[in-house]
Amino acid sequence: MVKNIVTLLLFMIATAYAIDIKNISNAIDVAGKQRMYTQRLLKDYAMIGMRNRFGNPEKDLQEVINNFEDHLNALDRFNKDAATKTKIEEAKQTWQQIKPMLQKTPSTTNAVTLQESLEKLLKLSDDVTKLFAAQSHSTTGEIINISGRQRMLSQRMASLYMLKAWGINDPEFKKKLKDAMQLFKTSLDKLSHYDKNTPEITALLQKAKRDFMFFEIMGRSSSKFIPALIYKKSNEILKNMNSATHLYAQLKTN
Repeated sequence: MVKNIVTLLLFMIATAYAIDIKNISNAIDVAGKQRMYTQRLLKDYAMIGMRNRFGNPEKDLQEVINNFEDHLNALDRFNKDAATKTKIEEAKQTWQQIKPMLQKTPSTTNAVTLQESLEKLLKLSDDVTKLFAAQSHSTTGEIINISGRQRMLSQRMASLYMLKAWGINDPEFKKKLKDAMQLFKTSLDKLSHYDKNTPEITALLQKAKRDFMFFEIMGRSSSKFIPALIYKKSNEILKNMNSATHLYAQLKTN
């Protein structure tokens, strides 16, 4: 009896995160979100390491771990392309090496190794996204890719700043932060000039632009900003760019 109850609970936990990818636009959206998750994992890890409980990073970390794994499996089930299959398998192998690191007590020493490992997973997730975008044979597919990447960049900017706030002053991280901010800015400009933007998408892009101004001010300042504020602003950009990406995906299927 107890065994049956445990089995049922495990099944319910697994299905709570299960997703079903319907079409190629949806696949690009989901694959793009994986890039964002790699950076959000690092952001949560750093918040926990600093013992900053704003936004409940412990809970968010576990949810992202579950979502990343489920989405990776869903992409694998949907995919029919050999080259994409190879990259997904590489991502799965890398993920299995990273997952145990995320479940250990955070430390600044391990954070550097984790960032490097997540960098590799980010690259693989980006490759998977681009391969799905190429399968779409559409300019909209590329726009979904760029919009989805903005979600990742919002978390990348935040995670790299969190490492700095935690006391990890790596010059390479400073360069990565600068590059992420520049890519976010140029990508936002490209999205803003897309000729198929709806009024709703335009409004979301304008909100993201306003919130990004905070990161630009942060980048020019020598002062340290409150981690909770970085966390909040990055999530606001993530929320708006996530909505915009979903709307771009609908443009392809409507």
